[in-house]
Amino acid sequence: QTDIPRLREGGVGAIFWCVYTPGEAAGGFAKTQLEQIDIARRLIARYPDTFTLASTAADIRVAKAAGKIGGMLGAEGGHAIEDSLALLRMYYDLGVRYMTLTHNNHTSWADSAMASEPGKGGLTPFGEQVVGEMNRLGMLIDLSHTHVDTMRDALRVSKAPVIFSHSNVHALTNIPRNVPDDVIKLLPANGGVLMVSFVSPFTSQAAADVAFPAMKEYLARAQGKPEDERKAIYEEIKAETKKKMPRVTVAAVADHIEYIRKVAGVDCIGIGSDYDGNDNWPEGMEDVSKFPLLIAELIRRGWSDEDLMKVMGGNVLRALEQAEAVAKQLQAGAAS
Repeated sequence: QTDIPRLREGGVGAIFWCVYTPGEAAGGFAKTQLEQIDIARRLIARYPDTFTLASTAADIRVAKAAGKIGGMLGAEGGHAIEDSLALLRMYYDLGVRYMTLTHNNHTSWADSAMASEPGKGGLTPFGEQVVGEMNRLGMLIDLSHTHVDTMRDALRVSKAPVIFSHSNVHALTNIPRNVPDDVIKLLPANGGVLMVSFVSPFTSQAAADVAFPAMKEYLARAQGKPEDERKAIYEEIKAETKKKMPRVTVAAVADHIEYIRKVAGVDCIGIGSDYDGNDNWPEGMEDVSKFPLLIAELIRRGWSDEDLMKVMGGNVLRALEQAEAVAKQLQAGAAS
């Protein structure tokens, strides 16, 4: 769903490159994580007229002014640090500016929303250390994929804004991957941002009722399998699921955005489309060229230019700047 011509057509000014490491793999997470980081950095370097690797919110603004697409790396799944704060620091040095605390599996220190086995009840003491070190580094804490107990614990512990890089509203689509109202209400005080996903099963209850049983089947069957077997299982389940998927429209995405505004305010909304190879999109929202369709829908609903600027990137940049400021304070305190 992503290439340079369609990024330009969609008016995209900045992106997160998701450097994703499957949690259901049999191990060796750090090697895969480093390879993913290497791929993203090489792609950015190969197309310097289009992309820049951004380390700060200011870098994103400079890239935009130069007509380029600023990109930050985002590591999806805390299993990739292999219980090591040293690895976390190394990923930061390589450009990672957010980390999703879990993917679809529990880590030893944080509970996932999608794991079938019981967790530890949110964040462990080491999990709280991870959050603290991310604050100190200036790396955004991403709570997509996490269990609601992990969400609440992280919001309690974090001194900097959190993000949900690609999640929607639980009240509208009742799935474990979405965010309940009590957590959304915590975002204004934290400065956090809920970045809305376009994926149909996160957006529509009818689509979720088809997709999430299939996702659970995949996770159960793929756990610990080698990559070729995981891919075969995934393709088999995907083909069956697609036959049953109902129609979803851009209006459903806009409904989630408007719900967040009602519960937490416009400063807590972002765009986390999740264009990652998924096949199940609302009609007309199939790739990165389609962002204007959503903007047009919100304009039809009476949204102002000022509020649209916040949702389409301003809120995330503000959260990044706040996280950078917190990191400077923490680092200065440690130095003294």
